[in-house]
Amino acid sequence: MVLLNRPKQLNALSTELMDELAGALKELDGDEAIRAIVVGGSERAFAAGADIEELSRATPIDLLYQRRMENWEFIRNLWTPLVAAVSGYCLGGGCELALTCDVIVASETAQLGQPETNLGIIPGAGGTQRWARVAGKAVAMDVILSGRFLSAREALAAGLVSRVVAKEAWLEEAKRVARAIAAKGPVGIRLAKEAVDRAYESPLTLGLEYERRALYLAFASEDAKEGLNAFLEKRPPEFRGR
Repeated sequence: MVLLNRPKQLNALSTELMDELAGALKELDGDEAIRAIVVGGSERAFAAGADIEELSRATPIDLLYQRRMENWEFIRNLWTPLVAAVSGYCLGGGCELALTCDVIVASETAQLGQPETNLGIIPGAGGTQRWARVAGKAVAMDVILSGRFLSAREALAAGLVSRVVAKEAWLEEAKRVARAIAAKGPVGIRLAKEAVDRAYESPLTLGLEYERRALYLAFASEDAKEGLNAFLEKRPPEFRGR
């Protein structure tokens, strides 16, 4: 589990914080024993956006040479499934970070939005693209242009979050989801994650072709043989990620 910890700034995503987050995730992603990762913030805020003070000092060339997007691309391409544990404010870059994760467990207190237009700028870490693809053009336009926040229930109805839980259960539920994912065969989970991402990013024909190839690859794994045999033998499977 990785928790963002800049409480005074409501976990605003500075360059330093994003570097530390990417570094922690890289270490966890490289450990074969870790099969799911929870990314969370505090009860008050998952992350309230980018670090505005830092951004206000930056020039376009600074943004280019800081190579800020490399961390976002790295997180998007992790092998290990990411479960976002979201409570309170999940705004701007914080919302984009949550949407980069594979599953979002939201507290009933969560508020999601992209208020960058309030500052005369626009989302820049995937917000315009992911909101439109997941929630549709109408919701994306409303939220991004007006700057309004969606409640957790509105976000669930729009398809932006996976489940909504009581405010006292947001972190424990995220960990429970991560444990459920981790109990599955790692090869199949990784291939399924990639196949769903492909559906999100590709036309249907290409997505179906990728899914079939991924199925054949999963079928060739030792995990698949173990899972099938365990089902027939009425025992829990012992997956080894092979």
